[in-house]
Amino acid sequence: MRMSCGLTFRAAKGLWMVNLSRQCSHASIGLFVPPSPPVDPEKVKELQRFITLSKRLLVMTGAGISTESGIPDYRSEKVGLYARTDRRPIQHGDFVRSAPIRQRYWARNFVGWPQFSSHQPNAAHWALSNWERLGKLHWLVTQNVDALHTKAGSRRLTELHGSMHRVLCLHCGEQTARRVLQERFEALNPTWSAEAQGLAPDGDVFLTEEQVQSFQVPSCARCGGPLKPDVVFFGGTVNPDKVDFVHRRVKEADSLLVVGSSLQVYSGYRFILTAREKKLPIAILNIGPTRSDDLACLKLDSRCGELLPLIDPR
Repeated sequence: MRMSCGLTFRAAKGLWMVNLSRQCSHASIGLFVPPSPPVDPEKVKELQRFITLSKRLLVMTGAGISTESGIPDYRSEKVGLYARTDRRPIQHGDFVRSAPIRQRYWARNFVGWPQFSSHQPNAAHWALSNWERLGKLHWLVTQNVDALHTKAGSRRLTELHGSMHRVLCLHCGEQTARRVLQERFEALNPTWSAEAQGLAPDGDVFLTEEQVQSFQVPSCARCGGPLKPDVVFFGGTVNPDKVDFVHRRVKEADSLLVVGSSLQVYSGYRFILTAREKKLPIAILNIGPTRSDDLACLKLDSRCGELLPLIDPR
């Protein structure tokens, strides 16, 4: 399957403009969601019973909850990045060691940012926010970096892998808002232009090496150090204090619901192992198999935004 989103970014009288092809319209959101069978009413009843019996529910979400908001994922069959292209996500060590790799990353991210930052929560994000408001949700752990749970109003939240909406200096640790960095990019590259094909899951696009070479990357305004999104790249590690914090939340919970994750990445899977050790009931809502299907008392293959709003958290 081939999907493309054509973006053109250029300067025009000091104004930055992004043109998106029709393929990137709201109607294309479904392109990133793998096929799933119709919702089974009996499965809905089983999930409703699971939620009703839960008094301290911990929910862990992955990329599959955000595909319905138009953000592609990596692993979904036929529609994930791995299935559609030979592209692979940036590695932490490469980003830290290489200035040219940082230049390429930031050029791509600069072009993709206006669209990535404009994505909005879908029905699944709003449902979980409502569960928190009604006192059903004890804690929410997300592996996503898109800030959609925050946009939906979730507060009892741990962003396990960080957020693309923040930028971190690798030298002094200074944090700034990503939107502020976008303004600095524009000031440094007033005549730079690029045409890109295809969106990646983490907010960037695909550019040629020729387009990247003239792109100027700002340094930390405080110390002059290199800047990095405040996210855990592949090959990086989650902050141990954050891991310990989530382990404590799991141990406080009386049940665990996985939403939209294949659990292939160990940083999330380890909490399933903790839940198993504590003998917590585990339910999984994900289109396609996961690493922990054999540990779940309930497995559902449905769209997150289609199923979660059907559940009454009270």
